[in-house]
Amino acid sequence: MPGSGTAQFVILLASVLKPVDDTRMRGKFAKTLAERAGTQVHIAGRGTTSAGANPANSGLHPIFSGTRLSLGRLAAQWRYGQLLRRLKPGVVIVHAPELLPLTLLWQALGTGRKFLYDIRENYALNVSTQRVYQGFMRHGLAAGLRWVEELAARRAAGVILAEASYAAELPFLNELQPGRVVVLENKYQPQPDETLRPQPIKLPPPTEPLRLLYSGTISELNGVWEAIALAQQLRAAWPGGARLTIIGFCQQPELLRQLLAEAAQHPAWLTLIGGAEPVPHARIVAEIGRSHLGLLPYRPHASTERCRPTKLFEYLAHGLPVLAASNPLWQELLAAHGAGLPLAFGQLIDGPALVARLQGHCFYPNGIPGDVLWAGEGKKLWHLLDSVI
Repeated sequence: MPGSGTAQFVILLASVLKPVDDTRMRGKFAKTLAERAGTQVHIAGRGTTSAGANPANSGLHPIFSGTRLSLGRLAAQWRYGQLLRRLKPGVVIVHAPELLPLTLLWQALGTGRKFLYDIRENYALNVSTQRVYQGFMRHGLAAGLRWVEELAARRAAGVILAEASYAAELPFLNELQPGRVVVLENKYQPQPDETLRPQPIKLPPPTEPLRLLYSGTISELNGVWEAIALAQQLRAAWPGGARLTIIGFCQQPELLRQLLAEAAQHPAWLTLIGGAEPVPHARIVAEIGRSHLGLLPYRPHASTERCRPTKLFEYLAHGLPVLAASNPLWQELLAAHGAGLPLAFGQLIDGPALVARLQGHCFYPNGIPGDVLWAGEGKKLWHLLDSVI
């Protein structure tokens, strides 16, 4: 039992494409787990130059660098295997499906070895619908992912879902015993030195620029072009003009090239931060604090329509007013706290009418909500881990 003696109980959190300072692995899981005495937490993932200082009872292990289609992903498997042998973890929390086969082999070759599987996305659905991969490869990879996930779920000590909707989307979860599946949403975990603002962010006077924010994964599916189009339309409607900051990581080289050209053409009102590399989360948080409106301009798609994006919790935790695509799941949360308005992104808007709606709306009438914070999810994480140790 962690904390009951002098020996350190070792927990390994592992991914490949997610950076070692990923907000879910490090900012939420690792921070929560490392708070208990006698626990040592290690994180494996994509290398980053911005990981920052590390607590004494945790370690960061870069096992991958390069693009998602590079051969470096094979080398990551070998490095992950080396970590398993060297660290001898008491529990492994797997955050990437491609590490499941080696994790299953590690479990089979030893006694008492346990792992949890954190399902962060409906991976098979994403692969089959998002067209990152083509033709037979796309369908074969989706089928292989579903097969290994089903096998892993049966052998895992517990399964964690980042979205409640996955319970209905993944039929193999119905075979698991009650209590082995836990939903841990990507609610907001404040930075170690962060004090959350006591009051919501207010819109500026009409004569001052309106600052718009698009943060997180930069992609066409997530509506980056729709965000730019909205900024262009609001520039003409808001008396003080509008400015858009795009901050995050873009894994599509051609899209990044186009966005860089767009930002170079409009430096007065369009700023791109990051792009080629993951951006430190603290930098994103700082931009939230400097903005007036957070944008969720996602295009309708099966892979995102039943998910509540991490950025939604981030915006609400900071009291940032939100404009979101008309998704019932998001609008339910926004309406509960008076946090934002729906908008038909991608269509020509009536700029003056939108400005009037923004200026006439009372955002966060009851203050910044507390139920969008990670603390409650952290308790559920320890309850699950205690049940399998």
